Amino acid sequence: MQTTERPVERPVVVGSGAAIARTAEVSRKTGETDVYVKLNLDGTGQCMADTGIPFLNHMLHQISSHGLIDLEVRAKGDWEIDDHHTNEDVGIVLGQALLQALGDRKGIHRFGQFMAPLDEALVQVALDFSGRPHLSYGLQIPTERVGTYDTQLVREFFVAIVNHAQLTLHIRQLDGINSHHIIEATFKAFARAVRGAIEIDPRRASTIPSSKGVL
Repeated sequence: MQTTERPVERPVVVGSGAAIARTAEVSRKTGETDVYVKLNLDGTGQCMADTGIPFLNHMLHQISSHGLIDLEVRAKGDWEIDDHHTNEDVGIVLGQALLQALGDRKGIHRFGQFMAPLDEALVQVALDFSGRPHLSYGLQIPTERVGTYDTQLVREFFVAIVNHAQLTLHIRQLDGINSHHIIEATFKAFARAVRGAIEIDPRRASTIPSSKGVL
């Protein structure tokens, strides 16, 4: 696996009047983890996730499938300690890739929200690609683990994404008693909210979605 740092990739205009390629490829290697993420914001939901954490792989597939983001994630970590560092660093690199692929955020809707049910669970996500990192986290997950996955790591994953994608994110649990259902509904709602926020607004064309003219 390639472990060297790759240069920041900014969206490139293919030609006059042509679509913008909103892709990114980011590697991050530390003494604890080695993470690689490649994504295409305008994909079809193709996903390859190999993080060494089965439940996290499952959640990354939700982001890809429901966000229509082509996503490749490969990670190696200090799993002999626990999953914390790998889980957090995957969130960091995914956030960095989102930031790079969006570039100056011209033409996007910027705001997104979605309410996702999964059986008895119901979770609402609202977000803003504002350039201001903030997380308001309202999940009450009743068990400490889903399989081998520590459910405290859900919050840590979203903290990492928020800080590195420069995203304002609100997560509200409206119902739910099953931990797996609550978490999966959260990731599905997040994916659909991201999808709505990053889609191009035809009325905005190539302008930045802010009255200040910058995000």
